[in-house]
Formats: sequence, structure tokens, C-alpha cells
Amino acid sequence: MKTSRLLVLALVWSFWSCQDENLLPESPVEVVPETFIPELSSSLQVGDFPQPERNPLSKEGVKLGKRLFFDPKLSANGKISCASCHLPSKAFTDGVALSKKGVSGNALHRHSSPLFNLAWHTTGLFWDGGANDLESLNFGPLTHPDEMAADLEEIVAYLIQDKTYPELFAQAFPKDPIQSATISRALSQYTRTLISQTSKYDDWKRGEATLSSLEMQGYQLYQNHCSSCHQEGLFTDLDYHNNGLDLTYPDPPALEGLFLGRFRISFDSLDLGAYKTPSLRNVTLTAPYMHDGRFESLEEVLDHYQSGIQVNYSLAPQLKEGINLSPDERKALLSFLKTLQDDAFVLSHIQDSEK
Repeated sequence: MKTSRLLVLALVWSFWSCQDENLLPESPVEVVPETFIPELSSSLQVGDFPQPERNPLSKEGVKLGKRLFFDPKLSANGKISCASCHLPSKAFTDGVALSKKGVSGNALHRHSSPLFNLAWHTTGLFWDGGANDLESLNFGPLTHPDEMAADLEEIVAYLIQDKTYPELFAQAFPKDPIQSATISRALSQYTRTLISQTSKYDDWKRGEATLSSLEMQGYQLYQNHCSSCHQEGLFTDLDYHNNGLDLTYPDPPALEGLFLGRFRISFDSLDLGAYKTPSLRNVTLTAPYMHDGRFESLEEVLDHYQSGIQVNYSLAPQLKEGINLSPDERKALLSFLKTLQDDAFVLSHIQDSEK
């Protein structure tokens, strides 16, 4: 196990020092535990903050991206913002299985994912990895008819005519005009700085807290039964697995393959029904669970892994025997998962959802 040395990410957190206290959190965190860097990201050096060369972080870019994230005027009806389905109080998810908050009022086909620690997601975004990076991801919800249904040209026109946006864009991207690319780059800069790293678990790893005997028992159970996919650190392996939710899949593919999992992207039969492993960080705040939100509680999730797994061709091998826990073991595991809830992260962003 790694040591609890601290990594200073001064570059990232210096962006929070803007004087506009209404836009930025008041108490930023200044360190990241070494175990936060996932083992699988061998290309990253300890202390690195992943960001594309074409869109380096800046204080001005983050500030602009945050304003755009909470602006409902980017949507076709002027009522839906990115934050409508990504609430800070719920670790940037929305608390419903399949949202109907979009412009059309139609239910989405996938559950809204939480937004944190995305800078380290190097294997694709969305449940099936359909977007390579944040810069490309943003155009999906912005333009989808069941989400924000925006016309990009109309968004640009709105931003140009606004009283404050032109100056903000000029500060963030002095060499570029207001255009769809700079809109997405600003949004990406903001979401990359949503870093959850101040849970009780993190304090424990830094030697600043202790886990109870029940939490320690739960930690051992997590290591024995969950860590192969929910790797410690980010608490995801950033990979795609079929966890036995369904026995069969639409044939021929329906809804553009949205119910086929990673297969929609890879066309590999072993990826049928495989979805990206969600992080266990803040899992107590991000119900309901799975790509379609079919389970309302963590107890239902444990029920599935104990007796509900559908054995099919592409099922993840480690789940063929299920995960059998006694009632006391369940209690211990849930107690440990609670230590991954990052109240400081949530509280520092709640103010944004109330504007």
C-alpha cells in the first residue's frame, strides 16, 4: 500500500483565489494524497495534473466555465443548465434514474453521472466511453434534443450580445473569438477542477483520522470483493465491465445501441452490456445506481451482486460466483463506503446550485 505523502497541486488550486467569492469556493483544498493517483495511469507522474496541451487551465478559463455551467440560457428554452442534471448537493448527479428535466421532457436513456475527478479519466467518458475527452463530451448534452437542445450558433450569438460574457471570454481566450470550441474549452476547465479528495477516507490515508473497527472491517471486505474493479484511489479502474444486469440485449441494436454498453463503441462481443465502472467516492450521495438508475439503494445493489446477477456470455469473470455477504458484513461494507462521502467537496459547491 502506498504511503500517505502529500502532493501539492498549487497550480490547480491557485485558480480558486479569484476575488469573486460568489463564483468560487471559499475554502479550497491544497493537497492530494499520493494514493489518489491511480496505479493504472502509469504515464502520469506523481503530482501531475492531467490537462490537454490545447486547453491548459487558467483562472480566467475556470471562472468562465463555471458561469457557463450554471447558465440556463445556453439551452433552447432558456431553462436548463448543465447543473440541472448535475447538482453539487448530490456530487454533481441529479438523484433520479432517468431524468426528464431536458427541453423535450422525454426521459433520457442513461442515468446522469457524477462529475468529479474527471481529469484522471483517461479511457473515455460517458457510460460507454463514447467521448474521448471533456472537450468533445460537452457537445452531447448541449445539443441533444432531450437535454439542452441548443443551437450552437444561437448560443454564440447570445454570448456575444451579453453584457459580461465578451469580457470574460477575452480574458480566458484572448487569441480566440467566442465560438463553440471556446465554450467547450471553458466548461472543460471548470469540470476538471471538480476534485473530490477530502473524505474521511482521505483524512485516514493522510494520517489525520482513524477508522472505526466496523469501518476497518468494511475496508477489508471492500479490498476482498470490490477492489478489482473499484481500484483504490479513484475507486474505479476506468474500465468497462458487464456486471450481470441483463440476460439478453436488443437484436438488432435499438436506440442506436445505447443498451449494448461498450459494444456500441468497440463492436467487441465481450463488451456487450459492459459499462464504465463508476467511482465509489460519494456513492452514498449518487443514488440511484447503474447506467439506467434501476437500483434505488446500495442495499439493492448488494442484493443484485448476491443473488441477482444474470450470467451471460460477456459477464465479468470475477462476478460469476457473485458477492455473498452476511448481514453483518453488509453493515460493515456500507459503513466503509460512507467514509468515501466528501462533505467538504459538496458543501463548497452547493452555493452554485442556489444562484
